[in-house]
Amino acid sequence: MTGTPPPAGRRPTAFRLDDRKVRLTDDEDKMPSADEALITQAFLEDDEPRLPRTASTPKSGFKFGKWLIIGLSGLVSLTIGLAVDSLIRDLFARTDWLGWLGVALATLAALGLLGLALREVAGLMRLGKIDKLRERLSEAAENDNASAATSGLKELLALYRDRPETAQGRKALAGHMREVIDGRDLIKLAERDLLGPLDLEARRIVMNSAKRVSIVTAVSPRALVDLLAVLFENLRTIRRLSALYGGRPGTLGFLRLARQVLTHLAVTGGMAAGDSLASQVLGHGLAARLSARLGEGVVNGLLTARIGIAAIDVCRPAPFVSGTGPSISDFMGELVSLAKKEDPQDTN
Repeated sequence: MTGTPPPAGRRPTAFRLDDRKVRLTDDEDKMPSADEALITQAFLEDDEPRLPRTASTPKSGFKFGKWLIIGLSGLVSLTIGLAVDSLIRDLFARTDWLGWLGVALATLAALGLLGLALREVAGLMRLGKIDKLRERLSEAAENDNASAATSGLKELLALYRDRPETAQGRKALAGHMREVIDGRDLIKLAERDLLGPLDLEARRIVMNSAKRVSIVTAVSPRALVDLLAVLFENLRTIRRLSALYGGRPGTLGFLRLARQVLTHLAVTGGMAAGDSLASQVLGHGLAARLSARLGEGVVNGLLTARIGIAAIDVCRPAPFVSGTGPSISDFMGELVSLAKKEDPQDTN
């Protein structure tokens, strides 16, 4: 019995499953030697026919929710328009100069609304461009594609061409692109010379935010204050990291970015990982040396740091190729040291 066909020139041979010459393998293309048999994982799995994927896929019907939103938005817009029209007519009925003043103010408001809409669209397009650039560079690094890496790095240089603090890194990277022909190495050099200073500042932003959350939640008397402080710091950190890496999102772009961060946390299991790590650290003697409030502050600081790490992964226009990026352990030591300094019960 074997899960792979015998090599050419080899006669069929019977083996017992408990024979030492029978081995399991995950490689279905691997050929057995003359005196052994290979059992693949696919051979052991159940080969019963399965229903098509469409059988468990929800069918898309009419988007009644979208109809509701569009209808309500239209009614609100008509209400505002009619109210403005009625106001301007009343102003003209009183005196002409009040009517023209109302027209000027309405025009100014319309221009402001148009500007906000254009800024939101530009912010969404910028975030989409960064997401696509990160995917392209990740694929170029994985396949070691020099042409794709060069094309993506040119877009990265264009993204930071108006940032004076990146001038030295852009100059160094431009020189590397003329000399280095390996795609993966080019992306590593971009990570070191161009994105390195930004990564260092991003770590400082996350570390300072985690410290503030740790201190505030340790000294605040009410849970509502803790919740508001954590929410404010996390949103502030996401916006600052996005601006640091070139996102500069508007309101809609920021909401999209926050959703991407939460999705990233859900996919990577980041919240659970951070909580588990914090519990492990506190369980190895830290809880015995810190008060309950300061211990809770450390945990909240670590979770804030984990959200910051997820925001770095989402906002960064290039993947981490030469390393894995920041981790919880990078922030834990400083948070624990800060908690010990603030703890009046610490006698060490």
